Amino acid sequence: MPVIECDVDEAREALASAGAELSEGKTDHERWRAARGDAVAVAYDDKVVIQGSSPQDIEAVLRDEGGRAYVYFDGASRGNPGPAAIGWVIVTSDGIAADGGERIGRATNNQAEYAALVRALEAASDYGFDEVEVKGDSQLIVKQVTGAWDTNDPELRERRVRVRELLERFDDWSLDHVPREVNERADELANEALDDG
Repeated sequence: MPVIECDVDEAREALASAGAELSEGKTDHERWRAARGDAVAVAYDDKVVIQGSSPQDIEAVLRDEGGRAYVYFDGASRGNPGPAAIGWVIVTSDGIAADGGERIGRATNNQAEYAALVRALEAASDYGFDEVEVKGDSQLIVKQVTGAWDTNDPELRERRVRVRELLERFDDWSLDHVPREVNERADELANEALDDG
């Protein structure tokens, strides 16, 4: 449960601008509440506590940090195609800024890898990072996105276009293939999401 120490009046304005639903606090200690996506923010005198299944839906608005992040992604499919899930992690010099894993229905492994990359880049953009170093253990995805390899699959071509659009949001970016051991946390999150389904 993330806790952000901040000016809660400024936080309220930022969340209102981002389209969050604002309401009064439920106790004497709560100043206000805000709901956005799958997260709820509860404001106290000098901090905001974020609850819910996707705290990044609110945290991204309140932590407009900029700077550089390392972004890891992984997709998993049991069967090809079969039940699929994604995992992603955003790391800064302060540690893990955000991570997530979720089921995405039925997909091939390559479709799941692309879905994980898209979700990770969306989250990094929401958090306001200026530069991203993206790392994944799918050589196919890395080579296709960087232009080293082409694809004949129309669906994967569409996903590649979406990834390139997201990368354009950053002032600087890189995308590199890494061994599975380096991508361990994103892999764990994708497999945990599959196991929980």
